[in-house]
Amino acid sequence: MKKIKYNLFILLGLGLTLQSCVNDLEVVPEGETQLSAEQFYAQPGAYKQALAGVYGNLSLTGTGGAESSSIGGVDAGTSQYGRVLWYLQNLSTDEVIWSYENDPGTREIQRNIWNATNPIIRGMFSRATFQVALVNEFLRQSSPEKLSSRGVTDAQTLADIELYRKEARVLRALAYYHLMDLFGKAPFVTESDPINTAGPEYNREQLFAYIETEINDVLPDLKPSRTNEYGRLDQSVANMILAKMYLNAEVYIGVNKYQQCIDKCNAIMAGGYTLNLNYLNNFKADNHTSNEMIFTLQSNGEVTQNYGPTTVIINGQVGSLEGNGSQFGVGGWGGALRLRKQFVQKFDGGAYNSDVRKTIISANRNIEINDISNKDQGFVLGKFSNISSTGAVGVSSTFVETDFPLFRYADVLLMMVEAQVRKDGTANSTSLGHINNLRERANGGSTAANISLADLTLDFILDERSRELHWEGHRRQDLIRFGKYTGGSYNWAWKGNGINGVPISANLKVFPIPEAALASNPNLTQNTGY
Repeated sequence: MKKIKYNLFILLGLGLTLQSCVNDLEVVPEGETQLSAEQFYAQPGAYKQALAGVYGNLSLTGTGGAESSSIGGVDAGTSQYGRVLWYLQNLSTDEVIWSYENDPGTREIQRNIWNATNPIIRGMFSRATFQVALVNEFLRQSSPEKLSSRGVTDAQTLADIELYRKEARVLRALAYYHLMDLFGKAPFVTESDPINTAGPEYNREQLFAYIETEINDVLPDLKPSRTNEYGRLDQSVANMILAKMYLNAEVYIGVNKYQQCIDKCNAIMAGGYTLNLNYLNNFKADNHTSNEMIFTLQSNGEVTQNYGPTTVIINGQVGSLEGNGSQFGVGGWGGALRLRKQFVQKFDGGAYNSDVRKTIISANRNIEINDISNKDQGFVLGKFSNISSTGAVGVSSTFVETDFPLFRYADVLLMMVEAQVRKDGTANSTSLGHINNLRERANGGSTAANISLADLTLDFILDERSRELHWEGHRRQDLIRFGKYTGGSYNWAWKGNGINGVPISANLKVFPIPEAALASNPNLTQNTGY
């Protein structure tokens, strides 16, 4: 598969418009040349370019390269969609720790002591609401009335644009899904609202209902699974968002929707995805060729350079003692990322001696991290790589080629299993088969590490999700769903700012609404406890 080129032409072409349609953001137009909307959309292929700009906001931060940002108030890296999502979903948990706590916001996130001024939290809120604004403007500019006024009458062009519009609506739903999950609320604005509208506050119940309705409305008309260009969404991506929502419905809206989760997982499984025979090929520079990928955040060392999650992960996992950047095709950042002890212990025992998911590097290291600034303490990881499955090294030693697996087929199997166990109260043979398929893949086809039905408990599922999906942006959500994120039933190193972990309060299940957002939109209220 060939990666599509993401860009932010929509920011260049519509920069002046966007300044007025994003009420609660400081949008920074970049580039000396500004086109009017009519000039932009008069260009051949403009509507697809504009859609690429909406997709591009998931990977890029501005039109001027990795150091540029279309959002003011936070630097480029702190507002990259996938990076801040990864920080909030993984750095706040038991899986990873960041060595350089002078980097704004990281200390508070990984010690669970954040507040409403945290720049990473602001970056996530801003980038997601900016995504909503981009979609809204694209939908305004591609409405049937606009197309008619511009003389767009070709039947194939109109059909293409209608598909673009439906993809854009799913991208907007994805942004609202992340806001619902992370913040529990969001300002709600669609293309039907006047420009400069300060959106009303929608709570989780309202956002859940909107996302569900919006996706179901467009889903039948999206391209079938695996038939769209790589990097663009299809029916499986839409179903994946719904499946994630249904699995977490008890957290979001207090309602059990496990059967609905199972139904969506079945729909995805019918789409032709398969497990990659080599687990680690899902995390290499050519992972866009893996049949396991459902939706990724694209990365390219040359044309879409960005400080996104895979650039951070691969450079960060290079060990301070090992100096093993060449093993992963990067220069490395001197031991920026290490593993918390509790994650390492998920792989304890003989059953994991041959597990390829255990890429933990422990030689000459202490498992304990008593001093976060000491990069030699704690084990390190070797899961991701800027080298392809054929041994080709990425073109840049800093900006990687490896796409971030936002949605991966293995997660579908794990969600299916969990939903079935929660729904029925006990595992069945189908769920056992899914788990053992993952474990056989992890052990080169051997059944030596397979489990029995009696082993397949909810606690096992939580640990297996971490073994399979670590560093892929799921852990915080998983721990909350299992009741182990807040409180003290499960502590990990530096949780709550305690060296061995201490209980944290229940309000930390959602992040605070950034102070800047509250100041700009009087409809928003702060989450309880902040």
